[in-house]
Order: sequence, then C-alpha cells, then structure tokens
Amino acid sequence: MAQERLNQLPAVSFGSAQVTRLISGGNPLCGGSHWSAKRSREMVEYHTPERVVAYLHRLAECGINTIQARGDYHRILHWLELFRREGGQLHWIAQTASEMHDVFQNIRILASAGAMAIYHHGSNTDRFWVEGRIDEAEDYLKCMRDQGVRVGLATHHPEVIEYVEEKGWDLDFYMACFYNVNREVRESEIVANRQRAIDGGADDPFPSVNEDFRDDDPPRMIRVIQAVDKQCLAFKILGAGRRCGTPGDVADAFRYAYANIKPRDIVVVGMWQKYRDEIALNVGHVLDALDS
Repeated sequence: MAQERLNQLPAVSFGSAQVTRLISGGNPLCGGSHWSAKRSREMVEYHTPERVVAYLHRLAECGINTIQARGDYHRILHWLELFRREGGQLHWIAQTASEMHDVFQNIRILASAGAMAIYHHGSNTDRFWVEGRIDEAEDYLKCMRDQGVRVGLATHHPEVIEYVEEKGWDLDFYMACFYNVNREVRESEIVANRQRAIDGGADDPFPSVNEDFRDDDPPRMIRVIQAVDKQCLAFKILGAGRRCGTPGDVADAFRYAYANIKPRDIVVVGMWQKYRDEIALNVGHVLDALDS
C-alpha cells in the first residue's frame, strides 16, 4: 500500500477514546491459528518478544491505534511493557484469561495494567451458555464495571447476545464472532495449548484444530449485530484464513463485513507478518471497503 495512505483509517468513539475501525487481534501472537497444529506452532516460534514489539510498532505506523489481546501475564503484559519502554502507544482491549485460578483478580490486574476495556472470554461465555450457566458471566461484567473500564462480552453464539439484551445486562460492547466455532463445549485453542504444555501430557502440545466454519454463520451474527444498539467488535471476518485464498477474496471479506455492521462498529483482525506485510495490506483493504 502506498505510504501516503497510511494513517488514514477512520476512527469512532469508544467510550472517551477514539478507536480506529480496524484493530489488531492477538491470536497469532500467541499461537492461536484456528487452522492447524503446525501453523499454531509456527506462529509461536516466530513471535519472539522482539518481533512482537516490532509488530506493535508497525500497527501504529500504519494508523491502527488499538490491539485486542488476551490478558495473560507471561506474554501480552510482558510484550506491552517492552513496547511501552520504547515509547509505543496503543489502546489495549483485554480479554479475560479463563485459565487463571481467579478471573476476578485477573480483571483487576488487567485494569491496573492499562487496559481501556475488558471483555469476558468468548469460549468461556459459550461454555456457560451451552451448560445453562450463562448468568454466571454477569458477575464478571460487574467486576469490570467496578474497575472503571469499558465492559464487554464475547461470544460465538448470536443467541447469547439476544439473551443478554433481553435481560438488560450492564455492558458497553459485544465481541461478536462471524463464525460459531463453539457449538459444543470446548476450551479455546490457546488455553488448551498452554495447559497441555504445562501438564506435559503430549509430545505435541498443540491439539489438532477441528472447528466448523459454516457459510450460514456470518448472516446469523450480522442480523444480531444490526439489531442491537450497543457497539459491536466483529471478529473472524476472514474465517481464520479460510477467506484469504486470493487478495480479491480478502478484499471481498472486508467489504462484506463493513457493509453489514453498524457505522460505529469495529472490525478485529489477527495479522501475521512472517510472509507479507499483512498490517499495511489490510489497512488498504479497509480503506477501499469504506470508500466503495
């Protein structure tokens, strides 16, 4: 993308801040490919602290001012600290780390570490939903509100958003996945990888990825995104790489997403710099999509 097009991403209000309508997801940084064990391992091996810090600087250079990333302590907090030591500045939207022994404490730590917003981990939300325990998620949202941050809930199930809206829960935004990869109870890929590595139960700590990306999923979530007044952050619009066969496919996916979310909604995309400058390329796709 031509250098003169950088730093032209439009931004929308997100609480008291202005957040660009494209923000970076954090899954690739932590080895969450949602594709295969081989790719997840390759992502982990590639993302040294030095490369992650370079990635964060590249986001800012290309005009992306926010990263969404899980709230663990051995990776994200460490990398953000190194980035900030070099003068880096990005907003951070934090996901609760569901593997923590005390997620309420996790929320308090994330808020004190500078997260502008915190949301409840989507796989855990979906676990509560499938098991009939969804109301337990509200207690975590109340803890977030007490910390003075923006409060969010992530899910892959459109029905969860409809339920929460009907109940009138106190929250500010939804993390809404275009694809429902949690039809059955499961742990998230990153948490499962980490736990298997800790337990030492397998030579390969990465389980094979067996997730169902159905073509009829995005329209179902889009209907809910359009129906709710609250701000939505749409993620997995590229199907974790499944809609990236050609540059045209990627461009079409961005156009589809922005044409179907609300004007103040935001798109979250994980990007991997190993083979190409995906950050700059995606900024170009977003600018083209919003100009069309």
